Amino acid sequence: MGCLLSTSKDTGGNRRRPGNIGDVSVYVPGLRIPKPGDFSQLLGDSLSKNLVERLSALRTRIVVMAGQEGPTITRTRRKSATQHGGSTWADLHQALEDYLPVLLGLVKDGSHLQHKVQFVWINQEDEAEETAISNVWYEVLSVLHLMAMLSLSQANLLLLPRTSADVYQPKVSEESRRATIDIFLKAAGFLDCAVRHVLPQLTGEQRRALPVDLAEGVLRALCLQALGQGVDIQLGMAIDSTKATLAVKRRLACEMVKYWQQAQDNIMNLPLTNSWGEKHRLFVKWKYVESKAAAYYYHGLILDEGNTEKFHGMAVAALQAADEYFKESKKACEAFNAALPLSRNPPLWGTMKYLSEKIPKDTSSKVRINRDLYSYEKIMETAPTLPDFALALKPDDYQLPPVDTSWNEENMNRGQPGLNQLRGDRR
Repeated sequence: MGCLLSTSKDTGGNRRRPGNIGDVSVYVPGLRIPKPGDFSQLLGDSLSKNLVERLSALRTRIVVMAGQEGPTITRTRRKSATQHGGSTWADLHQALEDYLPVLLGLVKDGSHLQHKVQFVWINQEDEAEETAISNVWYEVLSVLHLMAMLSLSQANLLLLPRTSADVYQPKVSEESRRATIDIFLKAAGFLDCAVRHVLPQLTGEQRRALPVDLAEGVLRALCLQALGQGVDIQLGMAIDSTKATLAVKRRLACEMVKYWQQAQDNIMNLPLTNSWGEKHRLFVKWKYVESKAAAYYYHGLILDEGNTEKFHGMAVAALQAADEYFKESKKACEAFNAALPLSRNPPLWGTMKYLSEKIPKDTSSKVRINRDLYSYEKIMETAPTLPDFALALKPDDYQLPPVDTSWNEENMNRGQPGLNQLRGDRR
């Protein structure tokens, strides 16, 4: 079954919270950090010394790196070089990838070992300071969550506008934007795998015992957030392209609305009562309202291309809705930045830089022209329904890695049948 221990924040845990996380293009709701554990005492009688030591070394590496960098990696900063010539983000991500194949040997074929070790992680969005559960699937879930959060942190760094020698206005390069879309899909893939292949390994009781950071609703919301921000980048690139039609831009904007609406539906009823959790909820609300401003704007422009009084009236209503949602999004943005930990907006760029200039101007112009042409009573005051498009952007098809070959050697040394490779419960 697995033992559970949750420690409240009142008992003096180790969670550290920055007061200000700087510029935010992509909100990362804190990093869950693992605490040290003892494999040798609990697995020494069941596994060889070499395998126990390898498990311990791999996890200790993660504990040390996450403990040092976790509290600061969500703050705005450039990637820091390490003694190995890479980046903190890349090294920690690699450590997690190295750990997973060895860890998964503990759950192969329903192994009795999967409940022998208690894994302890410090939470961020849950009121409990930390959660300890004696179940390897909890550890796998926590690792996938951390891999996704590191990816979102990397995306945030890439999407912060920078000045260059030949460009006065801060901007995000096309190379960074394209790279970020891939990173969003990768993050979504980790989270999708967690929901579809790892959570089902836990009983209903065990899932209810998970911290809210790992609740299905939070995992789904984060996955949808990654996809929604990926579409936002696509829309910005379409705006910059002379070949992209209004229809293409409207479709992307409407898809973005659906991603953020689904993210909000998944997160709105969860007990995200502390600062990180409440800020997460405010971020989703802000982006949902912002996406509706974009969708109604492009819908209004297409409707205005119609040749009838009805279409012109619907266009006015859609553009007015876009203007109202744009004003509401600015208030939602302010509420998000004011919530602890404090944050701020980077210089406007991409989709919202363009729309912040176009929505007020075009709305004012179209409303004036159409109301000069038609009587007030004939103008449709209710915003028309947005078109419903199928969602095109999907998470990467991430699969759990096969069990490390050291487990085959372990079984041969003990005279047991070889282990098959694990690919998770493919449901």
